[in-house]
Amino acid sequence: MTTLSTAAQNAACDAIVDLIDAGGAATGSLSFTTAADGELANLTWASGDAFGNAVAGVATMNDIQNGTASQGTCTKAKFQDDTTAVVIEGTVTISAGGGDIELTKVAFEAGDTVTMTSGQTTVTVPAGP
Repeated sequence: MTTLSTAAQNAACDAIVDLIDAGGAATGSLSFTTAADGELANLTWASGDAFGNAVAGVATMNDIQNGTASQGTCTKAKFQDDTTAVVIEGTVTISAGGGDIELTKVAFEAGDTVTMTSGQTTVTVPAGP
């Protein structure tokens, strides 16, 4: 069985999350969408990078600004660069629902505020299989 050193885990993890900031002049965004990819809310990072530097293969999301929702049910989250190229896509469920991102609610009404907190999401590159 092969394993990655901590330095390799960190380098791989940083390379992945840095793609979110690499699209152009601005930072990327976190888009919440319906199952059919209709965008419900788009959040942008308060300043700087989307994620901090990886430690032990884990990068933690930095502060992100609140977003305003459109009406619909959220099932997906897309971390994308500023050209909207998707870097990471995951599932969204209510708290304790087992999704990649868990929110307090997923059925949005138009004008709802969508909030995430720093550290609520991490990206991990494991040492091995």
